[in-house]
Amino acid sequence: MSTPLPGYHLVPITKGQLGEISKIREELQELTDAETQGARIMALIELSDLLGAVKAYLTNHYPGFELSDLETMAAITARAFQNGARS
Repeated sequence: MSTPLPGYHLVPITKGQLGEISKIREELQELTDAETQGARIMALIELSDLLGAVKAYLTNHYPGFELSDLETMAAITARAFQNGARS
């Protein structure tokens, strides 16, 4: 039995279920592989897919929360690092 030729990705990636952590993990693995290949455009596409997976996870597990809520917290964390409260 022969090994299938690679498609976009050079490593096996387990498919996840949209709205679950498994899909976030899948997209992160795809991003990692794109970076390993030096494929910057593919990496950007995988980042977009990762955002979509996070958004679906929020919808499924945290109804009423949106990506903008995460962006707000990320900005607060960045501020804490910039001000030296976190290192």
